[in-house]
Amino acid sequence: MASLRHLLGIEGLNPVTATSLLDLAESYALLNRSGKTQRDLLRGRTLINLFFEDSTRTRTSFELAGRRLGADVVNMSVATSSVTKGETLLDTAATLNAMNCDLLVVRHNRSGAPHLLAQKVSASVINAGDGTHEHPTQALLDALTIRRNKGRISGLTVAICGDVAHSRVARSNILLLTMMGNFVRLIGPPTLIPGGIATSGVTVFHDMEEGLKGADIVMMLRLQKERMTGGMVPSSREFFAYYGLDRKKLAYAKPDALVMHPGPMNRGVEIDSDIADDAARSRIQEQVEMGVAVRMAVLDTLARG
Repeated sequence: MASLRHLLGIEGLNPVTATSLLDLAESYALLNRSGKTQRDLLRGRTLINLFFEDSTRTRTSFELAGRRLGADVVNMSVATSSVTKGETLLDTAATLNAMNCDLLVVRHNRSGAPHLLAQKVSASVINAGDGTHEHPTQALLDALTIRRNKGRISGLTVAICGDVAHSRVARSNILLLTMMGNFVRLIGPPTLIPGGIATSGVTVFHDMEEGLKGADIVMMLRLQKERMTGGMVPSSREFFAYYGLDRKKLAYAKPDALVMHPGPMNRGVEIDSDIADDAARSRIQEQVEMGVAVRMAVLDTLARG
């Protein structure tokens, strides 16, 4: 596999590189399940988790991945750091450079922040979510979960449902899944589907019954009210009635269709608890498990690159 300097988005990857990352992540998934998790690949390397937005799940996943590879892991709590006292992103970059860290995981509420840091620091930068732009490791872990359950990651019909407009997860999944040769459908109210998105090789539906027909994978998205301006959606109850996943709506998809969600879930808003906790259909917990394996693969690859 060609060496990678940073992982700033799915944009910039190709099918060969993506497949290599998934293959390596698969080996780490097996290793993690065997209990033989401690490795020496990153011994002596420093990984800094720099999160300007809260995300216990993603930060913990990167922390576990780094420790299992033997790295020294530092979690920088930005909410209590000098950044909140007026320090700019470029000041932060200079500080990080002085620390001589090797790997930098960045989550920021502004699109493009990880790209800016990648130009200013000597460390390899991994985008853990920037604004409404991208979340590449989430798309990779979703792809790994799909491949493990369906035996392939091409030629599948994947329905991505809900708040597409504010979802960096949706954007990264659209890029990766279409690149790998899948049929991607977006389902949601017109206010939550980005204008012009159909030019990205996806099909847009505003009706769950039509959009879910024949789907292999049903990927629900969190309703991101914190990013919305007023009037984009009706009440949570009304949203669930039209776009929340329950048994009746899931029945429109294939009988063996699997349900996914990047978390955290709003139960009773975008997904019914009965579906979320259904061991036969839901792969939500497996997504969390695959997250550690994918992030180990990414850290390993960037460290070698």
